[in-house]
Amino acid sequence: MENSSSEVARAFIDRASAFLSTEYLPKIERCLEQLPDEQIWFRPNEASNSIGNLVLHLCGNARQWIVAGIGDSPDRRDRDSEFRQREVIPKAELLELLRTTINEVEQVLADLDSNVILERRTIQAKDVEVLEAIFHVTEHFSMHTGQIILLTKMLAQRDMKFYDFSSGAPVNRWNT
Repeated sequence: MENSSSEVARAFIDRASAFLSTEYLPKIERCLEQLPDEQIWFRPNEASNSIGNLVLHLCGNARQWIVAGIGDSPDRRDRDSEFRQREVIPKAELLELLRTTINEVEQVLADLDSNVILERRTIQAKDVEVLEAIFHVTEHFSMHTGQIILLTKMLAQRDMKFYDFSSGAPVNRWNT
């Protein structure tokens, strides 16, 4: 079966949105739920970031590249402040910020006309296609979700048990 470019673009947009909301978000939520606020803001050294800094960074990146860069919102990002933050922001507030950001991203992507996937936008002073912006945020979330998982495993000293392999195939356990 041959698909139109528009159908392929829509499938890409929808899959990217699903990765953010059904793969990365639940994993980060589970990590944050395992740790007290002090551990969420623990920095192993000054060259490293805390989990809290990474969450702020993911929110800033997604808002800049998708909510502002593709959507109609103004870009108010202060990237450096995401990494300078040292004062503890409570876990509940971080989770709310992350969930709100993902919801905003999902809305922009749901409303996006798939025919604009190859249109160009200027984001972070770079000339990029809409497709590239979506791909960037998706892979960026993947990379930093992995860092958050590793830091959580080190701090909580336990397996996060994201999947159940008892049936031979992985089944997610987000809500267990």
